[in-house]
Amino acid sequence: MSTHELYAKDAGDPHWEVPASGAARFSWEYDDGRDRLLALYQKGKDKQWDGQKRIDWALEVDPHDPLGTPDESMTLYGTPYWARLTDRDKGELRMHYASWQFSQFLHGEQGAMVCAARIVESVPDLDAKFYSATQTMDEARHAEIYARFLHEKIGMLYPINDNLQALLGDTLRDSRWDMPYLGMQVLIEGLALAAFGMIRDTTDKPLPQQILAYVMQDEARHVAFGRMALRDHYRQLSDPELREREEFVIEGCYLMRDRLRGTEVLENFGIPKAEAEEYSEQSEFLHLFRRLLFSRIVPCVKDIGLWGKRLQQAYVDMGVFEMGDSNLDLLMAQDEEIAEQLDARRFAEEERERVAEVADAVEQGAQS
Repeated sequence: MSTHELYAKDAGDPHWEVPASGAARFSWEYDDGRDRLLALYQKGKDKQWDGQKRIDWALEVDPHDPLGTPDESMTLYGTPYWARLTDRDKGELRMHYASWQFSQFLHGEQGAMVCAARIVESVPDLDAKFYSATQTMDEARHAEIYARFLHEKIGMLYPINDNLQALLGDTLRDSRWDMPYLGMQVLIEGLALAAFGMIRDTTDKPLPQQILAYVMQDEARHVAFGRMALRDHYRQLSDPELREREEFVIEGCYLMRDRLRGTEVLENFGIPKAEAEEYSEQSEFLHLFRRLLFSRIVPCVKDIGLWGKRLQQAYVDMGVFEMGDSNLDLLMAQDEEIAEQLDARRFAEEERERVAEVADAVEQGAQS
């Protein structure tokens, strides 16, 4: 079945072309490199995994409650519309929301794959090219996994959100080599990581929990890479050049905060756009969610050296300024640890099952 047949609304042209700009850069220096980046490159090679094998795709998923979403977190909860919904309608709404969320994850991962490939092409340093090549493979794997989850377990997709597409397009059209880092790895992936983490830590459904934990383990390396490369580069830029990048961050943050709300889902249920936006604005859960979306972005932006007065004021206005003091290294270490703990629990359970099977076979053999 064509993916286009699974879209909940018209996705338009199946292809999107973004005109490329900027130079492809080669380096003939093969012996020198930053030890930290080369160590990260080695880790990127060591940590490659197969999404077909590491994830237990045999786990059942209820498409009408794929994430175990509580009523209170639904945007329509407590509104007159909610009171009129049947249990079946509420299941359909949960399915649409999960489809919308994971579809944006999928589209974002494809964007990350393209941006990582662009970094390989345009970044001047060979050590960064090496690491970006491993990241390109990581992002391909993530897109593959999210696509499979949507196709096989939910059976529905949503087109890319207009504002996510706009930010991705701005990132790719910029000719400066550092912009794919800033737009994708700091803003889009930072926002996605917070969303991944919120679902990973609250869902009681094992398959999406596995998917998100393993993807976040990879992303911890990607964020470390972006921080290293941009921190080194931004130390060399003039104040006007830094301010240009801060303006890009400010615009991107407002765009994602104000426009990435899932109002497309409510419109699909016949709710006028103005009302859908009003309900999304009033939702206490979405207020909390939007704040948490910046838990990975703000400390990263501060760490790489973009912390001018206008950017700081923007974060004060958004109510997220204090997140600049968050320990990003601790968050990333926790992301890696959670995935390793999940593996350990799964493999321990599988080992117990194998031991029980052997013991049962031995007992049956003794009886015969």
